[in-house]
Amino acid sequence: MNNIVICGFMGSGKTTVGNELAKIMGRRFIDTDAMIEKEQGVAIKAIFATHGEDYFRELEYECCKKISSLKNCVISTGGGALTFERNVEALKSGGKIIFLDADFETICERIGSSSNRPLFQDREKARALYNERQKKYLEAADIVIDGNMSARKAALDIASMFR
Repeated sequence: MNNIVICGFMGSGKTTVGNELAKIMGRRFIDTDAMIEKEQGVAIKAIFATHGEDYFRELEYECCKKISSLKNCVISTGGGALTFERNVEALKSGGKIIFLDADFETICERIGSSSNRPLFQDREKARALYNERQKKYLEAADIVIDGNMSARKAALDIASMFR
């Protein structure tokens, strides 16, 4: 069975929906950011600080290639992963991409003033990044899901499409 790959902006619910979907469908759940952190032995924030974004993006690409060969998984991607065509191609080769499309206001409510989201310290910059990435998510997606609903409802909606 093909993988189900979930993309979207930070705070859109990718990990929460992905976990719920994996339980509903009896599939393995993989979070690309968690996988990279486990393999590297440090947090992504530390990878960015020590080696820079380009290095992280190479790790992310290798992760996408590795995951694309797996079957029957639900995969949650990092917020920037599917803004790169090579990652989109790798992940599409092994599955369908679902864009969890949440409004910026909903995302702000979910994230709050979380200090572990450095890109969200400046809301204007975060909104600009959100707008820029929306277009790329739409281009990458095979299916678009309303990300403003509860994680359970989103997971049930996605599951019904794959039964």
